[in-house]
Amino acid sequence: MSKKYIPQNQRLNRTVIAAGIISLSAFFLVQFFASGKESVPYSETMIKTAHIMEKAISIIGEYCDKSGVKIDNTIDPNRTGLVFPEHSELTTSLGHLGAKRTTTNPNVAALIVYLLDRTGVIPGDTIAIGCSASFPALMIGSLAAAKAMEVCPVIIISLGASSYGATDIDFNLLDIYRLLLREGIVAIQPAAVSLGGERDIGEGFGSDIKERLIQQIQLSGIPFIHESDLRKNVSTRMKIYEGNSSDSQISAFINIGGSYANLGISGLALKLKPGLNEKMSIPVKKDRGVLFEIAARNTPIIHLLYIKGLALRYGLPWDPIPLPKPGETTLYDRESQYAMPFWLISMTYFLVVVLMVSYERIKCLIKLIKYKCLIK
Repeated sequence: MSKKYIPQNQRLNRTVIAAGIISLSAFFLVQFFASGKESVPYSETMIKTAHIMEKAISIIGEYCDKSGVKIDNTIDPNRTGLVFPEHSELTTSLGHLGAKRTTTNPNVAALIVYLLDRTGVIPGDTIAIGCSASFPALMIGSLAAAKAMEVCPVIIISLGASSYGATDIDFNLLDIYRLLLREGIVAIQPAAVSLGGERDIGEGFGSDIKERLIQQIQLSGIPFIHESDLRKNVSTRMKIYEGNSSDSQISAFINIGGSYANLGISGLALKLKPGLNEKMSIPVKKDRGVLFEIAARNTPIIHLLYIKGLALRYGLPWDPIPLPKPGETTLYDRESQYAMPFWLISMTYFLVVVLMVSYERIKCLIKLIKYKCLIK
């Protein structure tokens, strides 16, 4: 009677133990050498920028207290004056309260300095900023970064805001900007203003609200963009950005919020990474917003919209109470130079495991063949 072939249990156990040792080794190598997370040390400019933003927040909070602009402690416990009611005449879409409060951390401005440094911006360069009223704190952080880095910001703002953004008709984004101008936080006016909202012309606003905003813009003397056609709107903005640059060269573009004019109507906008984007798919021209129009010219993009993703990528604390002091937030970059070692270690690990398993299977197959030959 012939005996059935039975693989040796001891050899199988040794293989399992070896695979476990290799797996643990790969895990520790990834943790120590290739976690994909690089610490971002604070430079002198980053600290300076965070202090500028901290001062701006203090000025806005004091102004609100003195002028009667209500700060609701239930939604703005840090009393920044930059977190507004969920719904108002200026509300255009849903927003996340925690995201709005996260952006009021002064170290957000330091992060923007880091991101601009990554683009290669140097003193004297011109950067373009497209800003909806959804994240007034990010507008302040971007302007503070430009000031500390001695670059020229050309900013176009729109007055429509998502929930908890600058939704107060009596203290809207243009009012905030002009307060910062009077207090010396910024030195130049916005290059242009639009109503924002649907089709960038405030289609969802009441007629009385729209008329009031238009009158405010006209009295300010700031150029007013009122164009519902996307291509014409983008063309107008590009002329403003390039016309305000000494050599028509934009070194980087910062997008704040999700405005129609800046993002356009392509689904590719949903694939943008929070933070720095240097390479991306570009939609057809008719669907492009300003962001993609500038990206098509090989200009780096800093996209500030998906705040939870931004916090996870760069280490911003979520919804901090109280606000951290300048330099207190530990920043890091998950898409750093260590991403390559991570993939090298991962590929080596899987290759070794596959080869080891294949080797054992081949050995078993050879033994099986030999055994069958012997019993014939």
